[in-house]
Amino acid sequence: MGTGLSRNSTDHKKIEEEDQPLSEERSAEGRPEIRRSQLKRECFLLAKDLTIACVVCLIIWLYLFQPFTVQGTSMLPTLENGQRIIVNKFAYHFRHIKRGEIVVFYYPLDPDESFIKRVIALPGDLVEINNGYVYINGEKLDEPYIVRKYRDPEDISEIQIQPGHYFVLGDHRNGSNDSRAGWQVPQRYIYGKAVLRYWPPVTFGLLH
Repeated sequence: MGTGLSRNSTDHKKIEEEDQPLSEERSAEGRPEIRRSQLKRECFLLAKDLTIACVVCLIIWLYLFQPFTVQGTSMLPTLENGQRIIVNKFAYHFRHIKRGEIVVFYYPLDPDESFIKRVIALPGDLVEINNGYVYINGEKLDEPYIVRKYRDPEDISEIQIQPGHYFVLGDHRNGSNDSRAGWQVPQRYIYGKAVLRYWPPVTFGLLH
């Protein structure tokens, strides 16, 4: 009986020894399958993250910021013809328009055209131009962005800005179609604030 048990034990041992290499072989065959599955999962997650990032960038690009090309010289020397800028289209959803800011708007006399000018006077302000110098509510406006050769000596009698409207001027005063021609810009026509000059690269910088 004991021999019989011993023989069975030996046989069982042999079977285990024979089975062991087979088990390792199956395990080795299974590893590439696991690796491929993990690789597919990682690729899927990467593609998903990239898609989300692209969608977010597209939303930001279309609804928050937009590139524009300057056409004309009415904003010299701040902006030159052909320069490319970035306009923040969402800025004025959170705060009021400030004096001195460069804005992009629909031309009041032809809303199919877009203009870029600097905000000089706010709703309710009294504006006067004397020998090319601007006065707001009786005080001379400091305009460091104006170059002497671009200053227009034209005089304009004092006017009051309508509610909800803005008085805008180009920095190139003797070569700009602006509010001196008699029109003011309704707030609803102003759709962005020029914030950055990015092309040509040598002109890269924030706009003030």
